[in-house]
Amino acid sequence: MAVSAKTLPIPPNSNSLTNLHTKPRKRRLNLSLFNQINLFSLRKTQEVSVLNTSSVDTNTNFNSHINELCLRGNLEQALRCLDSMQALNLTVEEETYIALLKLCEWKRAVTEGSRLYSRIVNSNTILGIGIGNALLSMFVRFGNLSDAWYVFAKMSERDVFSWNVLVGGYAKAGFFDDALDLYHRMLWAGFRPDVFTFPCVLRSCGGIPDLARGREIHVHVIRYGFESDIDVLNSLITMYMKCGDILGARSLFDRMPKRDTISWNAIISGYIENGECLEGLRLFLEMQKQAFYPDLMTMTSVISACEVLADEGLGRKIHGYVIKTGLRLEVSVCNSLIIMYSSVGNWSEAERVFSMMESRDVVSWTSMISSYEDNGFPEKAVETYKSMEAEGIMPDEITLASVISACASLGLLDMGVRIHGLAKRTGYISYVIVCNALIDLYSKCLCIDKAVEVFHQIRDKNIISWTSIIMGLRINNRCFEAMFYFRQMKISVEPNSITLLSVLPSCGRVGALMCGKEIHAYAFRTGLAFEGFLPNSLLDMYVRCGRMKPAWNQFNDQKNDIAAWNIMLSGYAQKGLGTLAIELFQRMAASNVHPDAVTFISLLCACSKSGMVTEGLKYFDIMKNDYCIVPNLKHYACMVDLLGRAGHLEDAYEFIQRMPLKPDSAIWGALLNSCRIHRNVELGELAAQHIFEVNKQSVGYYILLSNLYADNGKWDKLARVRNMMRERGLIVDPGCSWIEVKGKVHAFLSGDDFHPQIKEINAVLGQFYQKMRAVGFSEAEIDSKDDSKAEVFCGHSERLALAFGLINTAPGMPVWVTKNLYMCERCHNTMKFISKVVKREISVRDTEQFHHFKDGYCSCRDEGFTGKLEGEEPN
Repeated sequence: MAVSAKTLPIPPNSNSLTNLHTKPRKRRLNLSLFNQINLFSLRKTQEVSVLNTSSVDTNTNFNSHINELCLRGNLEQALRCLDSMQALNLTVEEETYIALLKLCEWKRAVTEGSRLYSRIVNSNTILGIGIGNALLSMFVRFGNLSDAWYVFAKMSERDVFSWNVLVGGYAKAGFFDDALDLYHRMLWAGFRPDVFTFPCVLRSCGGIPDLARGREIHVHVIRYGFESDIDVLNSLITMYMKCGDILGARSLFDRMPKRDTISWNAIISGYIENGECLEGLRLFLEMQKQAFYPDLMTMTSVISACEVLADEGLGRKIHGYVIKTGLRLEVSVCNSLIIMYSSVGNWSEAERVFSMMESRDVVSWTSMISSYEDNGFPEKAVETYKSMEAEGIMPDEITLASVISACASLGLLDMGVRIHGLAKRTGYISYVIVCNALIDLYSKCLCIDKAVEVFHQIRDKNIISWTSIIMGLRINNRCFEAMFYFRQMKISVEPNSITLLSVLPSCGRVGALMCGKEIHAYAFRTGLAFEGFLPNSLLDMYVRCGRMKPAWNQFNDQKNDIAAWNIMLSGYAQKGLGTLAIELFQRMAASNVHPDAVTFISLLCACSKSGMVTEGLKYFDIMKNDYCIVPNLKHYACMVDLLGRAGHLEDAYEFIQRMPLKPDSAIWGALLNSCRIHRNVELGELAAQHIFEVNKQSVGYYILLSNLYADNGKWDKLARVRNMMRERGLIVDPGCSWIEVKGKVHAFLSGDDFHPQIKEINAVLGQFYQKMRAVGFSEAEIDSKDDSKAEVFCGHSERLALAFGLINTAPGMPVWVTKNLYMCERCHNTMKFISKVVKREISVRDTEQFHHFKDGYCSCRDEGFTGKLEGEEPN
């Protein structure tokens, strides 16, 4: 049991032998005190002598010893000595606590500081100015603003330092509005700001930024007589630059009676941050003329100016200057050089700077990783990250976001999942930039449900979060959800042009014309309609929806853009309108718009689908001879399709044999499709053999081969293809068709029995089937449930969509249907028959082309189908 200092007897006189022998009890007590002191404060040292005076002296000796240990920076022994004082019930002086708190702050000893704070609170020590300010300073240094605010509220009295510490803490943490609010409370409380107050307050004004409040603080500076203080003036210059008032900052700088390096840094970096790089560089030269030597901040600002200007020559000169001034090994300067060289594409020099660094921080590694990723070198980004891991450097949120983006580009799902786990363990998952990168990763790796899960975990979603999930849903063929998320986004976040570019293809994909028009109107209202690629995206949406009149209206505003001409040509190609495509190409040439390789792909495709073989061969030669465009594999695929569709299968095969390039799966696929159209099994099998040698995972080629076998009644071979698909894990999307009615898009799956109007739909179809039987159609040609002799990958969902459209639209109105698979022959003939019966135009866009049905005929000229309807009277 510890002996209380209050009841401890006065130690005996060590020179009295009598006392030593006659009072053994007192000697034992004295030895007990000696042992306790050794136990708690002198375990490994002999720095404190035996306390042999009064208890008051003992208390003083302990406090003095702790203060001495704090001066030496020995926190561990000082805290042990404090423990011994508590055990002996000795009084800890305020100066002792202050010394310990300052040492904890200096050493950033968060755990020890928190424990010391608890001891102070439990000891009922009054939080006066001295100990209160020490606690405030420590907690602000630790970033613990909640405890700092609690201490501030509990202080019995405060001074300007108390307010300055708390205002500075909130400003440093980014709580600028709170910092300014505290400053005004300080004024209301009657405290006069000092030279340390204004830099913190002005930092908050620049951080918001809020020029009006900044000017208000400038008035306070003048009122309180600090308009000549160099530190306050430097803060004012920085504030004005952060708020974009370059003239105000320059006026202050020019009137300064005295400047230091910080003044020059503030004005130089301010000009550069506001895009006035040339003036910033001019001031850099002026700074040297006036005998001020640049420091690290100066050089990093100047190097960033070279990056913004993309001036490698100037950057090299600045690099040489850095070497002469001895700053070449400074980490921050090297980091800026890496970013500068990377931005101008000089990877070898960036890597050389990185390799010569004697020490690297996380910014150094992140600069290399993000530079590789941003400029299309994801492999190098991943390798650099692995090297960083091997060095034991802990990544930050920028590192993780960059390497996750690199994994997304390379399809490295496993590595991305591992980094996702690291982000959770380190707490970086709370950063929206990391979550946005994860959404992109999971979307591109076709794990869209995981992307949606990450999206919903983001607390403060920004425009990139919304745009990423919309684009992810679109590339994963979940277009309805993409459009839904777009509408949800508009409730809280204003979309930008990138968002609109992400959602418009979804509208085109499912034929959602009204949604596309809604987006077009929004783009006009917000001034985005002519920004970047958005005009072409709007044009593409109208073309994909088959609405050429609004497409022409959009096209007329951008006739000088080669991409717009190409989109219009592709629209005519999809519709099989070769004559109009050639006419448009001729107008393009007359408008002095130089065609490119993409132009001829669309033109040749239009000729192919229109059966214009002679014209296609002609323009293939014109492309090579007149425009000096070297044909690529896509051009050769168009030529094979041109010859094959026209029935010249042997010529198409010989064309492949004569190609100067090695044919890829797309070229053989064009031949296979032509064989399907003309039912040539032998040559089709040869084409399929070549395809599967290089591409075994594309479902579309298996579908073509299956349809070829089905058309020719080769059911045993069809079964083998289906088994092959199952063995390779290939899944065909279920047949799905979309129709837009009164601004709402309705989807129909094959065999859909859950639609609210399914009974009416089946009844309408049943009536059409009866009429088809009456004019001579056989049961096998009508019944959509019997696939024994029909195309096996169709689904017939377009019939449900058509019937729904007929029920819910006015008589005589055209019906537009979009389908995700090929249209089979039976559905094609059914559509022709219905168009004649109901006297309506019916448009169906399948995966290959548009089919416009009118009066019993189709715009595709029945390519690949039997053509004339049985029982149909010729016109």
